[in-house]
Amino acid sequence: MSSELTERILQHLDKCEKTNTLELASVFNEDHQKIVGAVKSIQAAGDLIVVDQVSSKDFQLTDEGREVVDKGSHEAVLYELAPAEGSAQAELMKSSPNAKVGFSKAMSNGWILIDKSVNPPLVKRKVEKIEDHVRENLKAIDIGKSNEIDDKTKTDYKKRKLIQEIVIKSFDLSKGPEFTTKIEKLETDLTADMLANDMWKNLKFKPYNFNAKGVPLPCGHLHPLMKVRTEFRQIFLEMGFTEMPTNNYVESSFWNFDALFQPQNHPARDAQDTFFVSNPEKSHKFPLEYLKRVATVHSKGGYGSIGYGSDWKIEEAQKNVLRTHTTAVTARMLYKLMNDNEEFKPVKYFSIDKVFRNETLDATHLAEFHQVEGVVADRGLSLGHLIGILHEFFKKLGMTELTFKPAYNPYTEPSMEIFCFHPGLGKMIEVGNSGMFRPEMLLPMGLPPDVRVIAWGLSLERPTMIKYGINNIRELIGPKVDLKMVQESPICRMSKITPKTEGNEE
Repeated sequence: MSSELTERILQHLDKCEKTNTLELASVFNEDHQKIVGAVKSIQAAGDLIVVDQVSSKDFQLTDEGREVVDKGSHEAVLYELAPAEGSAQAELMKSSPNAKVGFSKAMSNGWILIDKSVNPPLVKRKVEKIEDHVRENLKAIDIGKSNEIDDKTKTDYKKRKLIQEIVIKSFDLSKGPEFTTKIEKLETDLTADMLANDMWKNLKFKPYNFNAKGVPLPCGHLHPLMKVRTEFRQIFLEMGFTEMPTNNYVESSFWNFDALFQPQNHPARDAQDTFFVSNPEKSHKFPLEYLKRVATVHSKGGYGSIGYGSDWKIEEAQKNVLRTHTTAVTARMLYKLMNDNEEFKPVKYFSIDKVFRNETLDATHLAEFHQVEGVVADRGLSLGHLIGILHEFFKKLGMTELTFKPAYNPYTEPSMEIFCFHPGLGKMIEVGNSGMFRPEMLLPMGLPPDVRVIAWGLSLERPTMIKYGINNIRELIGPKVDLKMVQESPICRMSKITPKTEGNEE
């Protein structure tokens, strides 16, 4: 069919010198795309034809416009529904889904009137017969005669969303320098027989396109989040950190809240902020001695703290939740550190994994997102060490202009929010949170009194959005993700800033 169509096109062009693909589609009674495909085949055979793309604008009916063609305009339908003796306006408005528009148009056309001499007022026909020009005009547009309708009328139909403007692309065809009505098959391979018998001298070969790209192999693609995650992970490993196991999404409230010295009446433990698990609803295996120490420091205090002075309930600690932060994993690791070793040894941990919070979804918030966490435990650590490590960590991300703001967290004191200057936005933006774990959290675990633990955390999504120029977080995760963006996004490379040195001009 394709070779037959190409020959028909060439024969038609031989007679008329110049034509258009839309005209050919009409003459041959073929789909326009088939005509375009045949033209591409002719182009591949050499300079037989000259092809110029042209664009034109036209109108086509919307779904509502097609409904008008089938059933009549909204005003005509309402006119037909209005009985000769009249009808209450409220009843008439219920008779058709488009009665409101139809009523307004029928009134302006002078087809109906409101008789206020009776109570309640009645809607009556004002004329005995109407002509549905809207329906007839839309029929003309549907069969390609939009040029017969004046521009003012078409503008009105566009506002009523009965028609929409479309761009039609077609191709003008004319004879090329090698024009012929027969397409000679071009050879694509040079064989040994052609060389042995000198057949190649009498054959025509298809020119090789050395600039053509190969067909992309179908394969999987890393999501931008995973690319940025890989970069973050590499930075942590370069700084000597060990990755924590974070494969348990469900945690007991004990590890998620109580072990972090977060009170049982804290707002974060409400169903409005946290996803509670119904099956299994509760956990029952806990290190009992440690649990007793945690309960005591919450209710009565200890280690220099007066605690919260409230009744601590095991039933609250047993409730299972989708973890709200990976700090629950950090608590497990610090407890395990002292129970697996006779003596304390300094450690540096990090984790990058999902957490869950009962958030209202918007352009900057998700109910499921990633938390990046870094933790250092050693003797004699101070706030100065925390600030120094943060400067080094963020410098590796290409962020050097940092500032810190005092904050409050139940399990860190002192606590600091981390801000960084964003050149694109021209202002400081919050990039994370940090602090030193409280003694009420660390000492019940069995850590020595002189051991300090510093930690910081940030989201993975915000740096990814900045890196890839994404303004709405829902375009990064969820059903609105553009798969083409995932396939074509480059490998993440944080903008490393070279420190200024003497004689080095930037």
